[in-house]
Order: sequence, then C-alpha cells, then structure tokens
Amino acid sequence: MKIGITGSTGTLGSYISKKYKNIKKFKGKIENKKNVDNWIKKNNLDVIIHLAAIVPVKKVNSNKKKALLVNLDGTKNIIDSLNKYSNKKVWLFYSSTSHVYSYGYRIKKETNNTIPLNYYGKTKKLAENYIVKNQKKIIPCVGRIFSYTYHNQNKNFLIPSLIKKLKSKKKNIYFENLNHYRDFITIYDIYNAIKKLMSKKIKGIYNISSGKKINLKDILLTLNKKYKKNIHFNDNKFKTTLYGSNNKLRNIGWKPSHKDYLRYIYKIYS
Repeated sequence: MKIGITGSTGTLGSYISKKYKNIKKFKGKIENKKNVDNWIKKNNLDVIIHLAAIVPVKKVNSNKKKALLVNLDGTKNIIDSLNKYSNKKVWLFYSSTSHVYSYGYRIKKETNNTIPLNYYGKTKKLAENYIVKNQKKIIPCVGRIFSYTYHNQNKNFLIPSLIKKLKSKKKNIYFENLNHYRDFITIYDIYNAIKKLMSKKIKGIYNISSGKKINLKDILLTLNKKYKKNIHFNDNKFKTTLYGSNNKLRNIGWKPSHKDYLRYIYKIYS
C-alpha cells in the first residue's frame, strides 16, 4: 500500500512519518496546484494522510489570507488533483479540528451542529465541506482532532508557552485566562486512531479525543511540580468547556492508551 503524507514536518506529521517505511512525503507548497499535481501523478498513491495546515490560532489570526490559502485551497488542490489524475479510489484522511465545534458544557458528538470557534476552525470546516462534496476519486475520512501536545511542539501552542513562562527566573509568575476545560489526547492515540481507520478504509467523520475534560489550571499546576514557582491566577470572567465523545471511534476497535492525561503531559515535559 502506497501511503502519502502532507505536513510531514509538523509535530504530528513527523511522528507519523517515522512509523512507516517509504512513506511519500509532499515537500512542495500545498497551495501551489502544480506542486500538488506533480506529487499525485508521480506516486500513484493508495492512501493520503493530509495534515498540512496553518496552525495554531494565533498564527492563523496573524495572517488569515495565508491560512485560508493553505488550509482550504491547499485541501482543494489535493482533492481536485486526485479526482482528475488518480486511476483508483484513494483513502484520504483529513486532519480537522475540535475548533469546528462551539464551546458547551455537553460533550461534543460528530452529529452536533458545527459553529466554528474561530477563523482557524472556519478554514477547517470549509475544507471538510469541500471534501464531502467532491469525493469522486476519494474515500474521505475526517478526523476532528482535539488538543494534544508533544515535546517538539511549536512554542505558540498552549503547553509549550506555559513551560516557557515557568522557566522564567522570576519566582512569582502570573497567568491569565486558564479557567477553562479542554480535551487532551496523546499523540500515540492520534496515530493509532488514524492507523485503525486506515486499515479498514473507513469513511466518515470521527472525533479523535480522550472523551475527558481537563482544567487548564490543573495542567499548569502539574507542570509546576518540576519548576516550583509561586503561581498566581487572573481568571477570565467566563470559563469555557470543549471536549469530545470518542464512542464512534471506540466502536471500530480503538481505545485510548492513557487514563491519567495529567501524568502523561508531565512525563512528556519532565
């Protein structure tokens, strides 16, 4: 089975790329139609794991035009090229996000209405819509991935940014806007979910989540066991909650490998 991957230099992409021999990495600009066409025509792929995207939210907001070009138009290029040049149906995993959902105290299911939280979520939802409407030569599988972290994650993401502040020489450190709940999953569980979906070439939309909510304050306090700083909180007026049901994924034989995600996060960075 010939597997191709976009976004192979990112945290998740580099992790997955190491798991497969001879995986065909896309190395051009995803927003460049000619680059994409050449890659598709050259490799005769059976599977594509499409991870390339502009992320995180701060980076997206700083250049919305670029984010739309990469996240939406780049995805269109992949789909259009497959539909035009592939001589067979290709299983396509599209890496979407929990940001296509709105905040809410109830657990998010794949059947819930999608009201994107931010512009990043909007670009991902638009790409989802395009995939669903243009599946002539693809078997589409959309994975709505919830929060995750890993030791090489970009410093603009939440947990690396918290650690950066904890490494400060100051003894008293002030943190704002952490009175929220999120769903964190391990990078191994994301990889394992994609592997399980790919092995059966499953079609549809799947949350890739722990199914649990974690207070961001608890994450910080857990990380601070190593740094032993005096932590002070300045809470946001409104707390938000976002976590996802993984029942649909469990029904195909997948299950999360960790029960204590706070311990896992501490282990990654200790």
